[in-house]
Formats: sequence, structure tokens, C-alpha cells
Amino acid sequence: MACSEQVQDFTKCCKDSGVLMVVKCRKENSALKDCLTSYYKDPAFYEECKMEYLKEREEFRRTGIPTKKRLQKLPTSM
Repeated sequence: MACSEQVQDFTKCCKDSGVLMVVKCRKENSALKDCLTSYYKDPAFYEECKMEYLKEREEFRRTGIPTKKRLQKLPTSM
């Protein structure tokens, strides 16, 4: 997952800081924001996301079932 280390650091800081997280976790928040921004600006990442979206849209148009519902387990007894 993209930026998972930064997400973990920010999450840990927030849990450890409680209500003071706004003040205490600025460094972790900035690192996470910088990481995510680098992905948002990456043309290759944009194309990868676009292709994934188009593939899911094509599958939905073909089946009429959204990806979320299609990935859920079907009941074993009918």
C-alpha cells in the first residue's frame, strides 16, 4: 500500500497523543501529506488508477453488479 509507513507513524502518534494530536503529530502529518501528494502528482500512478477504474466500469456494465457486491461471499445455502 502506498505510504503505509507514514500512515502507521501518523496513526501511532494520534493514538499516543490523544486530544493533543493536532499539536504533537505535525511532523507525521506533514510526512504523510508529502507522500500522498507525490502519488497524486505521479502520471504513472494516475494512469494505473484510471485503468483500474475503467476495468471495473466495464465489468459493471457487462454484469450490472458493482465490484463491492461481486467480491462479497455468496450464501452457501440457497
